[in-house]
Amino acid sequence: MLVFEDLRKSFGGIHALDGCSFQVKPGKMLGFLGPNGAGKTTAMRAVFGLLRPDSGRVLWNGKPVDKETAMRFGYMPEQRGLYPKMRIKDMLVYIGRLHGLSSAGAGRRADHWLERLGLTERAADPIQALSHGNQQRVQLAAALVHDPEVMLLDEPFSGLDPIAVDTMSQILRDAAREGRAVVFSSHQLDLVEDLCEEVAIINQGRVVVEGDVKELKMRAPYRRLEIDFDGDMNDLAASLEGVREISSTNGHHRVIVDAATDIRPVLARAQESGQLRSFSYTAPSLSDLFREAVR
Repeated sequence: MLVFEDLRKSFGGIHALDGCSFQVKPGKMLGFLGPNGAGKTTAMRAVFGLLRPDSGRVLWNGKPVDKETAMRFGYMPEQRGLYPKMRIKDMLVYIGRLHGLSSAGAGRRADHWLERLGLTERAADPIQALSHGNQQRVQLAAALVHDPEVMLLDEPFSGLDPIAVDTMSQILRDAAREGRAVVFSSHQLDLVEDLCEEVAIINQGRVVVEGDVKELKMRAPYRRLEIDFDGDMNDLAASLEGVREISSTNGHHRVIVDAATDIRPVLARAQESGQLRSFSYTAPSLSDLFREAVR
């Protein structure tokens, strides 16, 4: 298990981490979420000693992560750490060798990931000749080439087209299924909700929400009513108790209500008016939980 234990880090008067604590189990994929500047990148860098926290520690299977342990982890930084003039395969072999693989072993692993990521035909090209999305694929291959036990990925889906997103998603699912602990940050919350069983939401350096996504959604004290209705939604919802928020766009209305609110009278009135086209009543989305947590 990877444990972030009460991490604190200040830069001058700015508290980048202020008691950041959460854990990631082997075989699980955790979405590490937060607004810009919340401390996500700082926490990930602390795992690899790229910065030293003022206090707190990172543990793997109960022991502090040292340089030797970190060599068994894979890291994909938000800002790519690739040598632009190196050929793609040479770069991956070099990274594999740094992690202790033999030249032959690193070559085989590089070939595997080049094929998996659709880059075999570009293996001899310099990295700088690749598009942003393909460089992102190479960065992922560099994080995986040594077969890591833990994967920490900072905004891995940034700049990817839908096909590349599908490829990346499947690789992460496979990694978790094979028993790896997978942590990735992303602002694409719909994607996180689709991929991750667990999330940790950080705000101002401290984790404010952590747990199983489905359980967090069901425990939320509010629900979301989506309704396509041609009339005035504010007038229709005036008789509802526990309305928290109403937003409307082109006849599509989103109403946040307390979980105990009985919405049936409103739906009946909308149907009787002949202006109801469709509706759904669900637990809040991960985006809703995120907004509530960092508001």
